Amino acid sequence: MRSKSEHTFHIPVMGVAYTIDSPIKVARFGISSVISIIEDRLIEMMRRQYYPSINKSYFPITKNEADYRAKRITDYLNLVNTIVQQQMQKLKAEAFEKGSEIVRYFEMLPNESKIKKLYQEMLHCTSAEARTIKQDFLRTQLAPGSIDVNIMTKVDRDNRDKSGNIIPDGSDAVSALRGYINSDLTNSSIVLSAGLNPRLYGYLENIDAFDPDENSNFRKKVIIKVSDYRSALIQGKFLAKKGVWVSEFRIESGLNCGGHAFATDGYLLGPILEEFKNNRQELRDTLFEIYKTAIYQKLDFRLTHIPEINVSVQGGIGTHEEDTFLRQYYQVTATGWGTPFLLVPEATTVDAHTLDLLCAAEESDVVLSNNSPLGVRFYYLNGATSDLEKKQRIASGRPGSPCTEKHLAFNTEFTEEPICTASRQYQKMKLAQLEKLHLPEKELEKQRAGVLAKECLCVGLCNAAALLYQKPFLKNRVSVNICPGPNIAHFSKVVSLATMIDHIYGRANIISTESRPHMFIAELNIYIQYLKEQLGNEDHNTADRKKVAYYDSFFRNLANAIEYYRNLQKNTRIVGDGFPEALNAAETALHAIRIPQLTLQSVEL
Repeated sequence: MRSKSEHTFHIPVMGVAYTIDSPIKVARFGISSVISIIEDRLIEMMRRQYYPSINKSYFPITKNEADYRAKRITDYLNLVNTIVQQQMQKLKAEAFEKGSEIVRYFEMLPNESKIKKLYQEMLHCTSAEARTIKQDFLRTQLAPGSIDVNIMTKVDRDNRDKSGNIIPDGSDAVSALRGYINSDLTNSSIVLSAGLNPRLYGYLENIDAFDPDENSNFRKKVIIKVSDYRSALIQGKFLAKKGVWVSEFRIESGLNCGGHAFATDGYLLGPILEEFKNNRQELRDTLFEIYKTAIYQKLDFRLTHIPEINVSVQGGIGTHEEDTFLRQYYQVTATGWGTPFLLVPEATTVDAHTLDLLCAAEESDVVLSNNSPLGVRFYYLNGATSDLEKKQRIASGRPGSPCTEKHLAFNTEFTEEPICTASRQYQKMKLAQLEKLHLPEKELEKQRAGVLAKECLCVGLCNAAALLYQKPFLKNRVSVNICPGPNIAHFSKVVSLATMIDHIYGRANIISTESRPHMFIAELNIYIQYLKEQLGNEDHNTADRKKVAYYDSFFRNLANAIEYYRNLQKNTRIVGDGFPEALNAAETALHAIRIPQLTLQSVEL
């Protein structure tokens, strides 16, 4: 079998449960996807779910075992890999008959795929012998999608032994990484998101699984999710000095995405991609100069081949035309399609009730909330059962959640041991503190709302799998939260895997609304709204120079992006009708914000 798929997209990590078993569902069709490995209790539940599928008994890995977290992750990834390899062997032996999975494999490939064209030639063979020869060759071209894993680097809480001592290399992120490293996955990548983590990156330095051979090939690769070119250069250099090569920079829109949203200072996807396009060779050469020196010191051989370095993009993509433009104009290797796949049960894991909510979701239902205990903005679907449960607890006078998983326990405002701001313990103490401050009523309510907004994500983002597979996760904890991007408002029905792929490749259209803006326009409008919101929360009479400079820079970056898109639209076939008008409307909305007045006032102060 070949080691590389013909597909031009991947399914990014979504939530915790939503792609927890996506490789089992889609890898055999050559589709790559990403598993979150941060929640080991969920992973243990999935081990129990899938061991019977390979006719083996499930044996629990309990918390009494040393390094149990890493062991659970390793065993689950090995289990997923075993299932996918068995699926591929079965696929390879199937007859080329209508409805068979081997036929589905080739039918779903993009039309420009060389392998797809060979498949179509086989269908038109008039000679049975020639057809058989071509079929035998096509079997050798089957390639599974990669089984990649994600670690959100900010989620790296220390863990302690029974004596209360911090376990060396036992933090959440480091132990998850170790679980991945010890797995038998090959041609696979670790996707690191949410910024630079020196401790985690330092651990990477001493792991030979990421070392190159003399031909610059890797058993396991590193992918970094970034929001701009500067971040890619900084993190790439940091790792290159440690002898770790970044095989792919995965660019994600700061705000037009799902899950946690890391807003840039007004830098938008188009200009960011342009910078990558113009500086890609410089990025490659700069990193390699640092990397080859580190490898010589580390492994005592000189690299002569520059390792492959890919660039992909994700966040708000919704049409074949957008996907094609991104790949052709910006020369990205692949695109990431996330939110739309939440409506594809053959690819993702969503319980029935939440699936109905997603289908019915309108733009106003997807909120850029303050619900995450990380203190990072978080896309949230209103009406999810977790939202209802939170409101019921508040109404009953018992706000906050039981904190069992503690992955987001970082606050030490009231306790020596970090606790989660969504926990009942924290919210009780914080609300009591606010009552004693004798704040003006309006300010008190604002701060109370900020406390009460925080919600347990560790459990809520896992329960969809527990409900769908009817496996217990946590007793009496069944509520679900889900974090689609704004794009979900334009997809309103459950579709098959084949239909979604046909949509991506332009063979079908499943967009449910006629008014969907181009992804660049959608992101621009979201950022303008975000800037207006930030200014609305600001006391203009006390804004300091640093804040003023931030808002002014944000405004200018958006204005520059509008000019960039205007020139792009003139010089390329970016979109059809409506783009210039939408750009003009956005420009009008931006200039109505009146940041210069705030700037002058604050400078005078």
